[in-house]
Amino acid sequence: MPGQFCVITDDVRLGRDVRIYNFVNLYGCTIGDETRVGTFVEIQKGARVGARCKISSHTFICEGVEIEDEVFVGHGVQFINDRRPRATNPDGTPQSESDWTLERTVVRRGASIGTGAVILGGVEIGERATVGAGAVVTKSVPAGATVVGNPARVMRNADCGLRVGGREPES
Repeated sequence: MPGQFCVITDDVRLGRDVRIYNFVNLYGCTIGDETRVGTFVEIQKGARVGARCKISSHTFICEGVEIEDEVFVGHGVQFINDRRPRATNPDGTPQSESDWTLERTVVRRGASIGTGAVILGGVEIGERATVGAGAVVTKSVPAGATVVGNPARVMRNADCGLRVGGREPES
């Protein structure tokens, strides 16, 4: 059910029991069952959000982003789909959709993305991976890994329990 002051175009596909809060802008996207979309969120055309996700306030999900089921997206997370953005072509004419290359991003099932993270296009965040608050993800994140920093680096890998620098996990 949409909140107040929302723009939801006719081409948006909403699943069952989706909760949408105030000041949300949705167009051309798909949102799965029981997902919650916080205040001041924009989700663009062609983006897909799975079932039982939580998309926190002030988040931007652009075209080319696919978020699988049961994903947590913290406040103010920004997805990017173009690593070389320009307003105009070399001749000064405004760029159109044909003047840039869409870089797709996939966030796998059960992943968590912390507040203020920036996710560059062309990466995959693995199943049940965690992206720390404020991280800038420039490369794909393995399943189960925890990444932090700018650029984001693996701090802990679920497979072997290693921390940054290869130290053994603390007891």
